[in-house]
Amino acid sequence: MARNIRNQIAAGLLRDGQPLPSTRELAQQWGVSVFTINEAMKLLASENVITSKPRAGRVVNAPDQAAHTEVRVHAPRVLLVGGYAGSGKTELGRVLARETGWPMLDKDTLTRPVVEAALEILGCSPHDRESPEYVSRIRPREYEALINALVENVQCGNSAIVTAPFIKEFKDLAWLNRIEATCKDMGAEVSIVWVYCDADTMHTYIRHRGAARDAAKLANWTDYLSVIDVDFRPPVEHSVIDNSASGAPLQDQARELVKAVASNG
Repeated sequence: MARNIRNQIAAGLLRDGQPLPSTRELAQQWGVSVFTINEAMKLLASENVITSKPRAGRVVNAPDQAAHTEVRVHAPRVLLVGGYAGSGKTELGRVLARETGWPMLDKDTLTRPVVEAALEILGCSPHDRESPEYVSRIRPREYEALINALVENVQCGNSAIVTAPFIKEFKDLAWLNRIEATCKDMGAEVSIVWVYCDADTMHTYIRHRGAARDAAKLANWTDYLSVIDVDFRPPVEHSVIDNSASGAPLQDQARELVKAVASNG
């Protein structure tokens, strides 16, 4: 619970001075006890991440949040950020974007409305991400659009942070080599980033976000875990961000990643 709020602040989803929901509302949202929420709030208060104000209750304390940061490198850098559903890859992308000032290209943000409309035209649920129709006819075009947006940014001399599951792509050495070659031809360097999250933490994140596209996973969680490899790692040089509940703070890991990327750029 505390980690999630820290991540949301680092990602800009919770803003400095923003009131938090009441203890009972948070307990209902997360499906936990009031005691658990109070313990999380004590922890965040001890870290000065939240404060209490008269009439406003608990509010976010992030006075440096509005500061603009831009990391300049000699050549464009491309960060491909992948991970399973609920691993926190989009949050990491947002944190990285805030730390660097580089554009963030998220697959769902760029393509979801069109994907949902296309699925409905095909007679499928707009939340379908498992059927042969989606996998064979829609998914390839999603990734094509995402990579085209990446290429366009690099052609303009911009670095880019690209977030998507990349499950199939990060297993495909030929695909990875093609992306690296494409970017190299434009004078850009690629870094592969895999967001790891243990199964219990991933389940908590997915359940909390309440996205309709996750309904099938949550209804058949054991079956879902049986067809994914939580310990998967890309078969090329890469960085791993551990977004499990026991991992280091996401913002700290993001800053270390940025330092490593900038030092090579």
